[in-house]
Amino acid sequence: MITKRIIPCLDVRNGRVVKGVNFEGLSDVSSPVELAKYYSDNGADELVFYDITASFEERRLFTDILREVAEQIFIPLTVGGGINTVDDFDRVLKCGADKVSVNSGAIRNPDLIREAAELYGNQCVVISADVKRVDGVFHVFAKGGREDTGMEAIEWIKRCVKLGAGEVVVNSIDTDGVKKGFDIEMLKAVCEAVNVPVIASGGAGGINDFVELFREIPDIDAGLAASIFHFGEVAIPDLKQELKKNNITVRL
Repeated sequence: MITKRIIPCLDVRNGRVVKGVNFEGLSDVSSPVELAKYYSDNGADELVFYDITASFEERRLFTDILREVAEQIFIPLTVGGGINTVDDFDRVLKCGADKVSVNSGAIRNPDLIREAAELYGNQCVVISADVKRVDGVFHVFAKGGREDTGMEAIEWIKRCVKLGAGEVVVNSIDTDGVKKGFDIEMLKAVCEAVNVPVIASGGAGGINDFVELFREIPDIDAGLAASIFHFGEVAIPDLKQELKKNNITVRL
């Protein structure tokens, strides 16, 4: 049985962690450095750091804050936002990231995935897919969920894995911040389509949502959440104890 990972996500804008609903209405939460250290010390298996407006604002990711975050933690760090070239991969990895997450940059230039995988290895390249239903079809969105690419999401994710992405983060825009549970239908479709680790993102409202996620989709590798961890609604040690009680393998 693969150990299931619990991953807090830091959505960073202007140097602060923020959180919204359905990718909109962002409100200030905390310092990314303080929050990262807290999660590293309190049972998180990994940490995701997104500079959420870098792509939309067409600028490079803030590396000074990233360095500070990387210095404070002792768990794997995945970083995304404004990743458009292999030089961006190089810069972020040199700041302390273990994996690099790419979304809009790969949509513009899918070969970026192949180039980065050849240089740094598949395990380093994470495809982050922001997905929303449009007339009942899963569509990929770019620029922080602002722009419908018109591409069907499952085929796009399969293509990215074929090009060399070693992990997939599925961000459901429909369930983001709503706290009514993960998008099981969407996640099942992705897990059936690819044979690399898949991380569920968007919709966690409580411990039971994680229990349901891992029960309903035994192949899913990790659950990612933001607000329920940031606002103290769920403590990661409590979540892991409950998962263990439900015979779900976690690192305690």
